[in-house]
Amino acid sequence: MSITLRDAVAEDEDFLRQVYASTRAQELALVPWNDEQREAFLKMQFDAQHLHYHSHFPEASYLIILNETGPIGRLYVLRKEEEIRIMDVTILPQHRNQGLGTSLIRELLDEAEQSGKALNILVEVFNPSRSLFERLGFSQVEEDGFNLLLEWTSKANC
Repeated sequence: MSITLRDAVAEDEDFLRQVYASTRAQELALVPWNDEQREAFLKMQFDAQHLHYHSHFPEASYLIILNETGPIGRLYVLRKEEEIRIMDVTILPQHRNQGLGTSLIRELLDEAEQSGKALNILVEVFNPSRSLFERLGFSQVEEDGFNLLLEWTSKANC
């Protein structure tokens, strides 16, 4: 299955909310809220995250991941002078475990290798994608008790 990327635009906001909601579904299944309360919470959280990302990292790439049928996820990447930071990579649950995330990360690994930069991502300790990054050669460089900073460094830089 081939995937492509395109810049996110204002018309993608409903889709991006859906992608964000998919990251919180398991957690929200545990709270005794009705659908309206869940929706209000998700809207507030998405809006806060969206504003934070765009106001603190306006130079980042905010991309929509597409397959043949349409949008299936988001990829946010910040390219700095010394590193490439994956700010977020999320694929909708029905499209996970098909190698799509691995393919996207490998492309970023190639970019990091060619540019001589480190590639890193901040993940929550319990995030299942942690194992994907570790399989691809990322190592833990920091931990704050809740988040891990994982980093891949080109062997040419060692």
